[in-house]
Amino acid sequence: MSAMSTDTPVVTQTLSPATAATPVASRGKRFVCMMYESALLFGVIFTADYLFDTLTQSRHGLMFRPERQAWLFLIIGVYFLLCWRRGGQTLPMRAWHIKLIDADGYRPSMRQLIVRYIMLWPVPLAGMALIYALVLVTNWPGIYTFAIVTPFLIFIPTFFIPGGHFLHDRLAGTQIVDVREQVALAAAQQKSSK
Repeated sequence: MSAMSTDTPVVTQTLSPATAATPVASRGKRFVCMMYESALLFGVIFTADYLFDTLTQSRHGLMFRPERQAWLFLIIGVYFLLCWRRGGQTLPMRAWHIKLIDADGYRPSMRQLIVRYIMLWPVPLAGMALIYALVLVTNWPGIYTFAIVTPFLIFIPTFFIPGGHFLHDRLAGTQIVDVREQVALAAAQQKSSK
């Protein structure tokens, strides 16, 4: 992939200005992409955690727990920041033809990407805090099972934010757009030029 110019909108680099209006990716696409992303993150987290255990000689997951959590937060952040900065997409985002751009259609700045990454955590963590409180109140640890849905709580604000954007995208000045038409058009243009 060629280097991106910072003065040309990302989604229109190979397209005419008439196609500059790119639709926001649907909730369904974003949801399926998150499911795919979770499978990839399992590998990233497993590898990072193995490296952490090897370097610290920890014998179980509760040793160095705060340090481990900070390490994984950092590694997950590096994974997303590198993918988003490189081309606006992680592998699942490429597969589902969605892309992260700023509000003007350009590649987001590193500051925007960091803000986006940090601001995506409060909603799932609030959900986890609620689950923890319910366990304390009911004394029923089976409620922890619902922790699996906490990452998907980020979809709740999309029903109240104009355009259906994620809250962290709104705060960071970014958006996830559907680029299926642009990909198809670029492929057709490339095929016709051969």
